[in-house]
Amino acid sequence: MAKKKYTFIDLFAGCGGLSEGFMETGRFEPLAHVEWEKPMVDTLRNRLVQKWGFSAGEARRNVVQFDLQKSDELINGKWGEDTKQKYEAFNSQEIIENGLKGLVGSKKVDFIIGGPPCQAYSIHGRATDKKSMQEDYRNYLFEHFCRIVKEFSPQVFVFENVAGLLSAKPGGIPVRNRIFEAFSNIGYEVMEPDRMQTTLYNVVDFEVPQNRPRVIILGVKKGGKLNLASLYASINNAKIAKTVCVRDAIGSLPPLYPLNTPIKIGRFTQSHQSNPDKTITQHEARNHGPRERAIFHEWVENNMNHISHKAMIDFYYEKTRHRTLYQKYKSLEWDKPSHTVVAHLSKDGYMFIHPDAKQERSITIREAACLMTFPLDFQFMGSTPYNFRMIGNAVPVKFAHAIAKALCSTLDKELK
Repeated sequence: MAKKKYTFIDLFAGCGGLSEGFMETGRFEPLAHVEWEKPMVDTLRNRLVQKWGFSAGEARRNVVQFDLQKSDELINGKWGEDTKQKYEAFNSQEIIENGLKGLVGSKKVDFIIGGPPCQAYSIHGRATDKKSMQEDYRNYLFEHFCRIVKEFSPQVFVFENVAGLLSAKPGGIPVRNRIFEAFSNIGYEVMEPDRMQTTLYNVVDFEVPQNRPRVIILGVKKGGKLNLASLYASINNAKIAKTVCVRDAIGSLPPLYPLNTPIKIGRFTQSHQSNPDKTITQHEARNHGPRERAIFHEWVENNMNHISHKAMIDFYYEKTRHRTLYQKYKSLEWDKPSHTVVAHLSKDGYMFIHPDAKQERSITIREAACLMTFPLDFQFMGSTPYNFRMIGNAVPVKFAHAIAKALCSTLDKELK
C-alpha cells in the first residue's frame, strides 16, 4: 500500500534546496513556492519542469514571484494596481485573481516550510552593520511566515535559519522570544525560548560536506495529535556518524588548471582551462589575474589556513598594500568538511580557494553546489554572481531530505 503524500507550501523558497530535499523523499507534493527574486524563481520553475515532471504552465502557476510582506494580497489575490505593476508580468493570472487560496483550492496544507532571509540575524551581518538590529526590515519577516501559517493551519511548520537567530535582539528584544510569542498566539506549540538552543543543528551531521550550524524551529498545533518532542527526536535520530569531506564532494570533478596565456573572449578574459566534461555543467573557473593566482598557489601550498590571524592580516597587506581587520583568504581542505558556504561568493571567491594548489583558483558554481549537496543535474539560472548567491543562501539538499524523511516517519505513526 502506497504511503500517504504530504502537501507543503515553501515560503522564502530561494532556489529550492529545502523543497528539493522534501520532494526527493517521494512523500511530498508542493502546492506553492513563494520567492521574490527572479533568478531564484526561474531556477525553481526550471527544476520543476526538468526534474519533477511539471509542465511549463504548471511551474509558472506553482512558483509565485512575490514579496511576502504583501501577505494579504498573496493569500487572497485581488491585487492592487501597484502590486500588479511590479509582479503581474511574472505570475499566472490565477495567483493575481485568487492568491494562494486559489492555488491550494480544496486541498489541505500539511506542512509550511521555509526560512526568512537570514542576513539580519547573522553574527557577521551584525558585526558589519551596527544598526541592523534596529533598522533591518528582515528582522521581522518571520511575522509574514506566521501570517501564512495562521491562514492555512498546517499540521507542522518547519522554520530554518542561522544560528545567530538565537542571540539576535532586534529592538532590544530577543527574536527567539518574538518568534515563540507570535506562533503561540496563533495556536502552535514551539520550543520555549530558553530551550531554543536545542534546535541548533550542524548540517555536517546529516551527510553534508560542510560545517553549517542552522536553527530548525518546528511548530505543531496545540492540543493536536503530534508531539513536538517526538518530531525533534526523529531529526536527532537521523544524524549519521560518518563525516563527508571536500574530497568526497568535489574530488571527482574535472580539474581546471590555469592557462599559460589567458584568452580574451569579447570583453571577458578566460584565465583557466575550460571544463572538458560537457555532461557536468556550470563548472568553469572565474577569471583570476596573475597576482590572485600566485596568492592562491602560495596560500594552499603553505597550508596558510593555520597561521595566526595577525599573520593573515600582514600577508594581505604584503600582497595588496591594503589594510584590513578581517581574514581575506581561506582554502578548502581535501580531508575536512568545508566551512560554511555563504552568499558572499557572489562578490569573490577568496575565502573558497580550491584545495589543489596547482589549480590556482576559487571554486566554481558546480563545486559550491556540490558542497551544498545539490544534484549534479540541478541547473541554476541567471548570472554567475546570482548563482553563487542563491547557492550560499540555500538549505543543503541532504539536510532538507533528512529532516523531511524524519518528520514523515513520526507523522506516519502519530496520525494513524
